[in-house]
Amino acid sequence: MRAVLTWRDKVEQCIYDLAFKPDGTQLILAAGNRLLVYDTSDGTLLQPLKGHKDTVYCVAYAKDGKRFASGSADKSIIIWTSKLEGILKYTHNDSIQCVSYNPVTHQLASCSSSDFGLWSPEQKSVSKHKSSSKITCCSWTNDGQYLALGMSNGVISIRNKNGEEKVKIERPGGSLSPIWSICWNPSREEHNDILAVADWGQKLSFYQLSGKQIGKDRPLNFDPCCISYFTKGEYILVGGSDKQVSLFTKDGVRLGTVGEQNSWVWTCRVKPDSNYVVVGCQDGTISFYQLIFSTVHGLYKDRYAYRDSMTDVIVQHLITEQKVRIKCRELVKKIAIYKNRLAIQLPEKILIYELYSDDSADMHYRVKEKIVKKFECNLLVVCADHIILCQEKRLQCLSFSGVKEREWQMESLIRYIKVIGGPAGREGLLVGLKNGQILKIFVDNLFAIVLLKQATAVRCLDMSASRNKLAVVDENDTCLVYDIHTKELLFQEPNANSVAWNTQCEDMLCFSGGGYLNIKASTFPVHQQKLQGFVVGYNGSKIFCLHVFSMSAVEVPQSAPMYQYLDRKMFREAYQIACLGVTDTDWRELAMEALEGLEFETAKKAFTRVQDLRYLELISSIEERKKRGESNNDLFLADVFSYQGKFHEAAKLYKRSGHENLALDMYTDLCMFEYAKDFLGSGDPKETKMLITKQADWARNINEPKAAVEMYISAGEHTKAIEISGSHGWVDMLIDIARKLDKAEREPLLMCARYFKKLDSPGYAAETYLKVGDLKSLVQLYVDTKRWDEAFALGEKHPEFKDDIYVPYAQWLAENDRFEEAQKAFHKAGRQGEAVRVLEQLTHNAVVESRFNDAAYYYWMLSMQCLDMAQDPAQKDVMLDKFHHFQHLAELYHGYQTIHRYTEEPFSFDLPETLFNISKFLLHSLTKATPLGISKVNTLFTLAKQSKALGAYKLARHAYDKLRGLQIPARIQKSIELGTLTIRSKPFHDSEELVPLCYRCSTNNPLLNNLGNVCINCRQPFIFSASSYEVLHLVEFYLEEGITDEEAVALIDLEAPRHKRESKWQEVASNNSQMLKLDETMDSLGDDDPFTAKLSFEQGGSEFVPVVVNRSVLRSMSRRDVLIKRWPPPLQWQYFRSLLPDASITMCPSCFQMFHSEDYELLVLQHACCPYCRRRIDDTGP
Repeated sequence: MRAVLTWRDKVEQCIYDLAFKPDGTQLILAAGNRLLVYDTSDGTLLQPLKGHKDTVYCVAYAKDGKRFASGSADKSIIIWTSKLEGILKYTHNDSIQCVSYNPVTHQLASCSSSDFGLWSPEQKSVSKHKSSSKITCCSWTNDGQYLALGMSNGVISIRNKNGEEKVKIERPGGSLSPIWSICWNPSREEHNDILAVADWGQKLSFYQLSGKQIGKDRPLNFDPCCISYFTKGEYILVGGSDKQVSLFTKDGVRLGTVGEQNSWVWTCRVKPDSNYVVVGCQDGTISFYQLIFSTVHGLYKDRYAYRDSMTDVIVQHLITEQKVRIKCRELVKKIAIYKNRLAIQLPEKILIYELYSDDSADMHYRVKEKIVKKFECNLLVVCADHIILCQEKRLQCLSFSGVKEREWQMESLIRYIKVIGGPAGREGLLVGLKNGQILKIFVDNLFAIVLLKQATAVRCLDMSASRNKLAVVDENDTCLVYDIHTKELLFQEPNANSVAWNTQCEDMLCFSGGGYLNIKASTFPVHQQKLQGFVVGYNGSKIFCLHVFSMSAVEVPQSAPMYQYLDRKMFREAYQIACLGVTDTDWRELAMEALEGLEFETAKKAFTRVQDLRYLELISSIEERKKRGESNNDLFLADVFSYQGKFHEAAKLYKRSGHENLALDMYTDLCMFEYAKDFLGSGDPKETKMLITKQADWARNINEPKAAVEMYISAGEHTKAIEISGSHGWVDMLIDIARKLDKAEREPLLMCARYFKKLDSPGYAAETYLKVGDLKSLVQLYVDTKRWDEAFALGEKHPEFKDDIYVPYAQWLAENDRFEEAQKAFHKAGRQGEAVRVLEQLTHNAVVESRFNDAAYYYWMLSMQCLDMAQDPAQKDVMLDKFHHFQHLAELYHGYQTIHRYTEEPFSFDLPETLFNISKFLLHSLTKATPLGISKVNTLFTLAKQSKALGAYKLARHAYDKLRGLQIPARIQKSIELGTLTIRSKPFHDSEELVPLCYRCSTNNPLLNNLGNVCINCRQPFIFSASSYEVLHLVEFYLEEGITDEEAVALIDLEAPRHKRESKWQEVASNNSQMLKLDETMDSLGDDDPFTAKLSFEQGGSEFVPVVVNRSVLRSMSRRDVLIKRWPPPLQWQYFRSLLPDASITMCPSCFQMFHSEDYELLVLQHACCPYCRRRIDDTGP
């Protein structure tokens, strides 16, 4: 650090205080009873200000720059504007000692010998507070909350903005050590407010706001008169009786002298936000200095050490940007760094540090040695085991213990010294002298080696990585490069202030100067770019640059030198430069140039760097071909040109190498058909056709399909033309192609037909199939498009396609619920088994989905299918068994639908009697296995509830008992448990009204019949209504042997008249009266209905004896009393006689199910069909 005097002036009076305007442009001095205003730039006195009548002791400027205040021995305070006009004056009872503006509120504190006052523009009066001792100095904290007062009795009083004392600090010396100057640290970075205190006990001390002292008192050895901080609080100025201003760190470490004076220094201040210092003295001298802080630093490769805050050393890793701070707490004079060593020279000693580890990124240093000795030197260098001191013309080598081992005396002043490496203890030094000599010195050798001597003084030196070349910057700013071995000057460049060789490349160096960075490779011209500062290192693509006080690593692409090598086809050297750091574009350019130069090894490395797999595959294929013996470089270069897009050059090379076909392939692959035609000329027609085909392919790929179709047709590629037309739905174009094609071209025509079919043009498809003669496909077309009439017509002409037509037709009908038609279609196709399987699947699905009505219908359909198939004698027995089984299942599911609806749905629309009859019917029918989907629990539950409701308590109890042995769903568990309990309270018998009557033998049957749905007496099966499931008043009878169905029907239709039986009542008439007389002699057994006589036949045993009638009985029957189930063969017809002719019964002519006529009519109105077989009411067929 050194102080340079900028300007000086002298007045007659002592200068007690001074203040800078906050912007630094003006300086206000208290001189005698006047204020002097100076221009800080050149020391011009702008204006003297008169207003006080006695000596002015103090002056202070407000932080906002609008006003300043002065205090005098005349006990008054004057407020001045920035325009140098006095605007306000107020007084104290004693002479004014100090004034200070609050930096935030601009409140003014004015202190006298006996009190202090606080004034602000908003207040009309000044609030004053008494003081127990003379106040000598004052200072506000940064936030303006507290005011510190220094007193002559050694006390520091810290007050708030209202003047109330908050902290009192009593110095040990008391009144023997009066406080003469105090100042708060203005730094915003400090966590605590720190007060610097200078007293006439010749001590410098620091305190926190709380009153706690920071560290120990620092002895000054003079009486301090003034203390002030730099703007950012990093340094302190102290002046006093030693007639000089001393510079201290913020921690109180003395750094040096700013300027020696001829009398006491009463005041000193730092110009805001600068390194300028003004000093005011007892003899009236005003001195304005500029402080210049020299850069103390050291560099080795990527480690840079520099001084910070004058007492700290920061070591920066230029690559990783890591930093470490070493606090020395003394002025750092010199720094040297080498490998893992760091040397720091302090005023009284040298510290040698070493790294904790050998890790290149380690930044932890520890003290290795201390040399406690004062040294005077110009330059300091550290090696592995030594330090080197440079003193003018002399070099001294000291061990780390401080012992001088050797010394070298030079002929001239040493201007530059640098460690250039070597084994530990034998390192080499590169030394440049003022007389132009450049020497190499080894620390273990007394003799210096003169490398060369030049005419001009040395400013900067560097040696190349291989130690073959030396770069020198001389005093004329010229960079000179020498060959060390031959001493030959290789080249020189102007405008250089520093130079550095690239540590990773022998032929590259950089030098800086004139605001430019210059990079030179080999003997090529210099490449320039703007850069401020000094180049101090060059590693790969990073240039280490020192600008003012900061060191930075600048990433500089090595593009320019790389291109210089490329221009000379020096591919390997260019690759070495690229490895130092170039952009991806530069790498690609290097790769391309090397590839064109057929330098495949370099090209491969460069393409690998940019990850271009396409070119790497090309290089790999060329290398493989070279291994196989190919050596035609023209062919290799043609491949390279084609990859690069230089197609015409590639074509010429292909032609020159005799590979015209490759050129043609290249043009066609690139769809450059015009060029291909030009290249081909009037060549082979086959080639021309191939070219047209490829052009069509291209037109197709670029979404020009119509052009492609035309080209394909002209090239004879009908298949591709058809494919494009079909995929775009161009039916017109397809039919044109199909009609132009010969019928022998089967494949293209079939493709046309497929597209017609796909595009919903079946007429064109049929035309095409007929042209080809593919009748099977035509049949399939009719089937797929559901054009059944055309299909049937074709089937009539060609019976061999019968199966292909009727089977899909039947399946289509079945899918559309047209089962009767489907049955006929299957029958026509001879596929009865297929029909059965379809219906079985439909039935199973209906059961699984709980559609029991549908299941009943499908089972009925199945039974009729089986009956139809039973006409085949081979299948008769099996199919009849299936018929009866499916009929039975249809009846069960038809009835169970009502039970399921009752138990699963919240509301029931069925009468209790119907539910009772159905559940009783199901219970008697389910004596063996229960069919899929039918729940015995639901059936018994329904029976139990309806039995109980209708008074059949015994049957209800039986149902509940049966339920106890079954697994009950949770939803009806409670209902069943409750019903089981409550039924116990009912009588153990059934209502007689519910007991079914056998219409053959007139026997009352129990509700719970072990024999099932037959009479317990005559074993006659009951006939049930298919809606209410009541027992109908029908009795089945059979024909006597020898009577055919047709004869029986004819006899019944005769309806022979019966003899009327004479009445037992006879009418007797007299003159005045009429009487009825009962004739008891007539035979009461004279009933002449032969069928009734057949019914009264007594049963001989447990076997069922059917009612068999002869011709006379048939003749006696009325047609309206007989119902006939006219089953198709091989089944026999069934005959039933109604015993209550007045109660009408209706039988469905399709399914032969019996209903009460009223019920049937209602159901038909509701469903428009038979509820059982779904026969439409408008269908007249059976």
